[in-house]
Formats: sequence, C-alpha cells, structure tokens
Amino acid sequence: KVLTMAPKKWGPKPPAGYEVVEPIIEALENELRDKVKESNVGKRNTESIWPVHQINWQRTRYVYDMYHRYHRISRKVYDYCVKNKVVDAALVAKWKKPGYERLCSTYVINPANYKFGTTSICRVPLKDRSEMQIQAQDPTTGCLGCASGKDGGPSNIFGNKYGQNLAAVQVAREKRMELMRVKREQQEREQEVKRKREKEESAAAGGDSDTDDDDEETSDDEDDYGPAPVAGIWAGTRKLEAESEKIDEGDEETDDEEPDDRPSKKARAT
Repeated sequence: KVLTMAPKKWGPKPPAGYEVVEPIIEALENELRDKVKESNVGKRNTESIWPVHQINWQRTRYVYDMYHRYHRISRKVYDYCVKNKVVDAALVAKWKKPGYERLCSTYVINPANYKFGTTSICRVPLKDRSEMQIQAQDPTTGCLGCASGKDGGPSNIFGNKYGQNLAAVQVAREKRMELMRVKREQQEREQEVKRKREKEESAAAGGDSDTDDDDEETSDDEDDYGPAPVAGIWAGTRKLEAESEKIDEGDEETDDEEPDDRPSKKARAT
C-alpha cells in the first residue's frame, strides 16, 4: 500500500489513489512558488503574473483530464481536488460548456476587465484575426488563443511548457515504459534461449564456449522521452511532446461523459 501525504494547504488526508497525481501536483506547486519569488525586472506589470494563471490552468487541466478523459483517478480523488481547491472549480465549470473547452482563465471572459465591455483577444479564433493580431497575447494571462474549434488557437495555448497537456504526457510515458518493459523481457528470453542453445552445442562438441552476456541490445531511443515525471513533469523532448499531443487529439471521449468511479486496472495496480 502506498502512503501519501498531501500538503497542509490541501486539507485532510487524501483518499486512496491520490498518489497517481500527487507528484505532478507537488511539482507544479513548487514551480509556482519559485516563479512568484522571481524578480520582475525587465517584465511588464501584468507579465509577472502570467505563471500564476498558466500554472493554475495546467494543474486544473491535468486533474480534469486524468479523471474525465483518461480515467486514471477515481471520483473520490477528483472531488477531493475540487473541494480542497487543488483545481479551479470555476474554470472547470466553464470547460464543460460548448465553446469554452480550452478557456485559459475565467478572467478573460469577464467584460468588466476589458474596454468597451468585450472579452480578451485570446478568445478570438486565429482564423478570424487580422495579420497584426495573429501573434497577440492576452496581457494578463499570456494566452495566445483559447477559442474552441478547428483553427481556434494553437494546441499549446501559452506557447511554453505550461501549455503542455501533462495528462497526455503522463499517459505517453506510461505507454512508452510498458513497451520498453515488454521489449526488455523479450530480449532477456531471447538471450536465455541463445545461452541454452550454445551450452547444448558446446556439450555436444565436448568443449567449452564462453558466452558474452554484454551484447544485449538496448533501445536506440530509450532516452528520447526525457526524465521520469518525478524528475521533470514536462515533456523531455519534442518527440514525447508530439506523441502526447497525438494521444490528446486522438481521444474521442467527451468531457461531459461521467466515467466509472473506479480507476482503471492499471491505475489500481500502481
């Protein structure tokens, strides 16, 4: 049984299964703490709070997708995160509405925050912007575009590591590690068969032959997927990031579908 200890700010002891998302949540909390302490020299007044909005979005999206899309956590864990404000409940509520599935922050849709009672430029689809507006960012959140639909905005709405879909990254890592494990076991079986065959041939020939156990093949791209989630939660290379985006885009499940309260067999096994 894996014991977990949530930060004091998250409230009481978390339910079983929280350890699946705990390393990522802890890493994001530490990242936010470091960013808040950074110097604001050379930055615009609003730019200094970009990490606050962006990490809030990334942490909320991570927990949301781990429950609604990938079913890696139970309803109890999800409700615990909502109740203890690990995730932004107001932002989640907006994501469930048509047209707001990729919303970066509730701030950008409040007309009181912008002139003439409008919303942020990041809510305007890229296909509807002028050439001068294509690279425009919301001054408060740093969002490049969070409109829904095809050509509504870039896949990474912030254009940095905080715009990565960490749930998809974690799923991609798990799949890759499983493939590596299967391949390693297969190589070990092949080596064992080879050693037995050589031993039998040597015995039949009446002599001894040394076998070299150092010729095991290793995966050429074993290190192409970056550090483990505990060491670095963001995609280690473009290859992993591309694969995680492929998993994210290829997911046909809807966010409104309520998954089974029980986590998957794989989640329970971990």
